[in-house]
Parts: sequence; structure tokens; C-alpha cells
Amino acid sequence: MNVDVYDTHAHTTDGQVLHFDVLLPSGSGEKALEYAREWLQSIGIGIDRITLDQCRFCHSEAATPEVQRQLESKGYFILQMEGCPAPIF
Repeated sequence: MNVDVYDTHAHTTDGQVLHFDVLLPSGSGEKALEYAREWLQSIGIGIDRITLDQCRFCHSEAATPEVQRQLESKGYFILQMEGCPAPIF
């Protein structure tokens, strides 16, 4: 399974910037921003700003088994990077 990777930056209500990737099944990019917001809300982070220019298509790659499992169960996978809390799976 191939996934599309959306490089995402979110500005929180307390002034932090979070950098993470939203991984989606290829061709379903219209949901990247929605899933980014959903994930942030699910971990209790208040968002000041996340816009399409901060959530943009980066590249496509093959999904690992863990990514594929989460895509099948949730519809998306978040790869946490800079400023994010400890990884939550």
C-alpha cells in the first residue's frame, strides 16, 4: 500500500509550533487537514492556527505494517516530529 505524506505545522494556543506528518492512503489528501485537527484535539492540544499552506503534500512512499494497520483502523497515521508530545499510537 502506498501512502501520501503531508508535512504539517500547527500553532498551539500556548504559542508552541508542532511539526508532524499526516500519512493517508494515496489519493485521499482532501482529508489531511481534517485528520490533523482531529488528532490534535484527541490528544488535548488547543490549536490557534493550522491552514492548508501548513499542511501540504510532500511525497508518497510505501506503508510499513504499523502504518497500514492504523490506516485501516483510523483512516490516517500521524508521524510525530518536532514539538510533539511523546508518541501516541
